[in-house]
Amino acid sequence: MNDLQIKKLLKEGKPVKKQVERGLYFRVSNEGTGFWILRYTINNKRREVTIGRYGKKADELTLSQAKDEAGIKRAEINKGLDPVAENKRPTKASYKTVDDIAQKWLKICERELKNPQIPARVYRKEIAPIIGDLAVTKVDPTDILGIVEKINDSKRPTIANDALAYCKQIFNRAIKEGAIKFNPAGALSIKDAGGSEKSRTRYLTIDELKTILKIMRDNSHTFTRDNYLAFCLLLVLGVRKGELIAAKWSELDFINNIWHLPMERTKTGKAISIPLSPAILPWLNELSIRANGAEFLFPSRRASKRRGYISDDTLNHALSKMFGNNGYIKKSKKILPNLLGDAGISHFVVHDLRRTCRSLLAENKVLPHIAEKCLNHKLKGVEGIYDHYDYFEERKEALYSLAEQVIALA
Repeated sequence: MNDLQIKKLLKEGKPVKKQVERGLYFRVSNEGTGFWILRYTINNKRREVTIGRYGKKADELTLSQAKDEAGIKRAEINKGLDPVAENKRPTKASYKTVDDIAQKWLKICERELKNPQIPARVYRKEIAPIIGDLAVTKVDPTDILGIVEKINDSKRPTIANDALAYCKQIFNRAIKEGAIKFNPAGALSIKDAGGSEKSRTRYLTIDELKTILKIMRDNSHTFTRDNYLAFCLLLVLGVRKGELIAAKWSELDFINNIWHLPMERTKTGKAISIPLSPAILPWLNELSIRANGAEFLFPSRRASKRRGYISDDTLNHALSKMFGNNGYIKKSKKILPNLLGDAGISHFVVHDLRRTCRSLLAENKVLPHIAEKCLNHKLKGVEGIYDHYDYFEERKEALYSLAEQVIALA
C-alpha cells in the first residue's frame, strides 16, 4: 500500500484492515480513524499491537514512520520482548533529580519509621545541598564520597555514617522505581565515612554537674534559661531529648504529679507514666509562664510551619557553644571561650545526660531493673518477656531522690 491508497480508505470511512507489509497493517476504525497494527508471533502465540495513529502530528505516524516503528518492534520481539506484555506493565514514574526520588523515599520513611524527622534532617542539611539538584542518572560514587568526607571533616562521624546509609536507601529506591540500574553509594562502606562507631561511655559525676550547672547559670546569655531547664529535666527524668522537647502540657497531670508519655512518642513504642517530683514543679511552673499559653513545654522560638516546638539541634548547639570552638556541631567564625573545657570538664553531648541519670541511679543503690524502667528501657531476657509490671512506686522513690540531689546543685 502507498499513501494515496491509505488516504482513499480514510476518505471512504468504512471499517477495514489492510496489510501494508509483513506483519504491518492499516486499520480504519468504526469512527473513521486510521491506526497502524503490528501482527506477530511470540512463544507460539499470535498477537497484535497498535503501534500508533495515522497522521503527521507529533503523536501520530506517517506511512514511512510506521514502517520504521514496526521494524523496531520486530527487533524487540526477536529479543524476546512481547509488546503486548510490555504495554501491560505499570507506568514508571518520571524521576529527573535526586530530590525527586528522595521525596518518595522520605514519604516511605514517614510511614515506616518512628522518627522520620531524623533522615529528613540529614537529607535536607547534608545531602540535598550537594546532590539534590543533580540528575539521578548522573550521580556517581565520587559525589557520595564527597558528601561523607565533608561531614567527617566537621568531626561528625556518626552523621557521616547516617548520611551514607541514607544515600544507599535513596538510590536503592531509585533502582526499584526503574530510574537507575546501579547504586552509586553501593561501593562505599563506613570505612569511607565515619568508621566503626564505639559505644559512648561518658557520664557526668556529681562534682562535674555542680561545676557545669553553675557555669551555665553564670552564662545565661550563652546558655539560656530554657536550655538550662531542659538540661536539668533530662538529668532528673531520664527521658530522651526528643521525648522532652516535644512534650505537651496536656500530657502532664499536676493533680497527681505524673507525666503520661504516650506510646507514639517513645522509642520503645510503649507508653509510660513518669512520676514528677514536687522538687521540680517550680521548674515546670517557670516553663509554663515562659510558654505563655503554648501547646508545648518548649515552644518553637521562631515561626515554623514544620512544628510547634524547638528544633532537635537547639540543645546540641547551645551545649557546643559552652565548649567554644571545640564544640562538636560547627566551628564558629569567631573565637568563642571554652567555658566548660577551661573549668576542667571533658567534652560531653546531650545524650550523655541519659547515661548520667542511669549512673546516678546506680550510685543511689537503685536496683538495676528499676533503674532500667526509669529510662523506659525494655528489660532483657526472660525477665523482659514475663515482667510487665511498671514499678511505678519504685520509680517514683528513685526519681524523687535523684531530683532532690540535682535540685541541691541547681
